[in-house]
Amino acid sequence: MNTPRLIAVIMLAALCTSAWAATDRAERRREARDVRQETRQDARQTKQDCRHADQQSNAGCRQDKRHTKQQGRERARDIKY
Repeated sequence: MNTPRLIAVIMLAALCTSAWAATDRAERRREARDVRQETRQDARQTKQDCRHADQQSNAGCRQDKRHTKQQGRERARDIKY
């Protein structure tokens, strides 16, 4: 194989590899975003359920919501990185 053709093959392989890596990163970002969006709704529901049950003060329910959102952010980070 002559040198220009070898260089072209190497460059094509590098291009395909970087395209695959970008696609993989995009998929992980998308999945992490979906987890965060689901978490937002779960956190809202957690607070509403807490308030309807009258088991805690509003501040306590707010803390539960924050805790739920934090868990979702951690799951999203685990997916993304």
